[in-house]
Amino acid sequence: MTTHYMRRSAALAAAAFAFPVALGVAVPAFAGTQQADPYGPACASVPREGSGSLAGMAQDPVATAASNNPALSTLVAAVKKAGLVDTLNNAKDITVFAPTNEAFAKIPKADLDKILADKAELTKILTYHVVGEKITPAQLPMGSFKTLEGGSLTTAGSGENFTVNGKAKIVCGDVRTANATVNIIDTVLTPM
Repeated sequence: MTTHYMRRSAALAAAAFAFPVALGVAVPAFAGTQQADPYGPACASVPREGSGSLAGMAQDPVATAASNNPALSTLVAAVKKAGLVDTLNNAKDITVFAPTNEAFAKIPKADLDKILADKAELTKILTYHVVGEKITPAQLPMGSFKTLEGGSLTTAGSGENFTVNGKAKIVCGDVRTANATVNIIDTVLTPM
């Protein structure tokens, strides 16, 4: 009887552990099922430690987190020039499509200098990169989202390969900050 009791207890314990997993509900962290990690080829270049790391960025609001990531220094300078640091840091559950330094480098220098000198135009472009809701990877395959600028942007793709407006690639997606989800992109978006 003791052996039967032990087998039955073990079976019940296994079922109690497996049942939440089968239903797709939360299970203890020790089970190895945490929130999905960021994805994309550029995620490998994010610092492994410190405030600019993925773990470090998750602790800070989005503009502060971006300022700690060396690949986003041009974006951060533009956000400061437009006076949007507090706006972004105080927003709740937003999604930012953050162009890399290389994305800004694709813009001819004279054109970029002109945009940076025009605060209204710069603000329009930067707020076009921000959606006022949290976007998950499951929404990206055929998404259409209203931006803070007032226009809309579209996303398409599958797996870990997504584009925004048919041209910008998400190179490191689903990066978490304290108040936002960040999708790092390889091209600066222009409002339509």
